[in-house]
Amino acid sequence: MSFSQRLAHIAHRVERRLAQVLDDSAAGGAPPRLVAAMRHATLGEAKRLRPFLLVECAGLFGVAIEAALPAAAALECVHCYSLVHDDLPAMDDDDLRRGKPTVHKAFDEWTAVLAGDGLLSLAFALLAAPQTHADPAVRAELVAGLAAAAGAGGMVGGQCLDLEADKLGAPQHPSEAHVKRLQAMKTGALIRFACEAGAILGSAATKQRQALILYGECVGAAFQIADDLLDTHGDATVMGKAARKDAGKATLVSVLGAPAAQARLAELEAQAIAALTPFGPKADILREAARFVVRRQM
Repeated sequence: MSFSQRLAHIAHRVERRLAQVLDDSAAGGAPPRLVAAMRHATLGEAKRLRPFLLVECAGLFGVAIEAALPAAAALECVHCYSLVHDDLPAMDDDDLRRGKPTVHKAFDEWTAVLAGDGLLSLAFALLAAPQTHADPAVRAELVAGLAAAAGAGGMVGGQCLDLEADKLGAPQHPSEAHVKRLQAMKTGALIRFACEAGAILGSAATKQRQALILYGECVGAAFQIADDLLDTHGDATVMGKAARKDAGKATLVSVLGAPAAQARLAELEAQAIAALTPFGPKADILREAARFVVRRQM
């Protein structure tokens, strides 16, 4: 199976699992409007890169796709919640996401806020469930790890730094260190967690876990630079979201310039691939994932 086929296969499996858990939410008494908005936010065409990385990292230790799906679906719920809230008028005020209207456009703002809240809560319910792993200690570690990656010291904190600059007045010349910190929190934390969660599910040795954390950090940093380059030069009809929305924001493209950002992207790709050396050929699909992140067009 090629990389693109494997990515599509896991995306399909994650999609089915998300549809199932949302059906369960509806059956459990969640209001139909809320479930419809949560479906709009999560279901449909998407790469599912974060779940893919979790599944493939877990697979290095013999964890089957089916066994990794609950944690993968939980991670995707957090990612989708973040997109719903990120798109709100009070934040980035976007009208298009994944080629369709954002949740606040398809429904309204209050429904979008609650849909995001619902997805965040659902994520932790999934991780805490016995189906995620038989060992309660493993489930607790996954819950704590996702909370840290998604919270004030991770994704939410990075979004705060980003919005502070946008809403309160950006410094004219943000430092490279500031931008790296912001992006490591806002984008990198969940991607790093995806890789570490695979190691947790697979009961990886310390050195193996550290190698996957390093890989996740490099891929997360590369993802954001590639995204910033796409925002600068990309086509909205291909990307499925508005382009040039980050003009004036603190990005490595704006701080370093496009040529230097491209060079940094190449360095991160090499570092990510090198981090996988301990796993030999069985990590080839993850090497392809790093190349995909660097070269993606949407």
